[in-house]
Amino acid sequence: MQTEKVVDYIVNWLKDYATNAGVNGFVIGISGGIDSAVTSTLCAKTGLNVLCIEMPIHQAKSHVSRAHEHIAQLKKRFNNVSDTRADLTPVFDEFKTEVLSDADQATLDMALANTRARLRMTTLYYYAGLYKLLVAGTGNKVEDFGVGFYTKYGDGGVDLSPIADLLKSEVYELGKYLEVPESIMNAAPSDGLFGDARSDEDQIGASYPELEWAMKMDDESKTLSDFEGRELEVFKIYKKFNNSNKHKMIPIPICEIPSKLK
Repeated sequence: MQTEKVVDYIVNWLKDYATNAGVNGFVIGISGGIDSAVTSTLCAKTGLNVLCIEMPIHQAKSHVSRAHEHIAQLKKRFNNVSDTRADLTPVFDEFKTEVLSDADQATLDMALANTRARLRMTTLYYYAGLYKLLVAGTGNKVEDFGVGFYTKYGDGGVDLSPIADLLKSEVYELGKYLEVPESIMNAAPSDGLFGDARSDEDQIGASYPELEWAMKMDDESKTLSDFEGRELEVFKIYKKFNNSNKHKMIPIPICEIPSKLK
């Protein structure tokens, strides 16, 4: 990948889109992970206003410290970057007291994890409306179009997606070029939606390099019969997530009424 040219291309794309939309810049949720670090740095390089928001909800300390480190570094490097913090923990806790919780624990945990993401999306759009900003998405190609590893109308609810055509490995390449803090570069990817430090691999059952391989095999129309051992296991994992999360990756189904009924 021609990293420098890719960075320039994304930065120009962001700037042109924001200018044509008549907005002042971008708002981004900072998680302490590689995707939000790269996205916020790319937005900062446009010269437009960039608001970084930390939105902890019973967050693991390691995530919080990395988010703080990145925001501090970004503000030191770019004078167009500002930040704020919205502690959503009390909002989340109050929400839990007002809704039913009679499902099994695994189902409840997943519903609450997705609720965290949707509370953050609401917060980002609040500030976007307040300061006339676009919500910049942080999803990469594997998450957005491979396994659908994001929350519908949560971190999937954005105005534009600067890195959604980049594989996770390519995001790391950009991170190195953009001088993202080493603590973030070396951290295991995590969605941070469960209040602990569990990684994406813990949840999915496969690493991003493995998922990138499976995505490539799927694009080449390979089937389960083409693999054995760990490759077969990984391909099964990929296909399971890809199939079950199709509803996130395709347009919302519309019931089109026949003209003779109108």
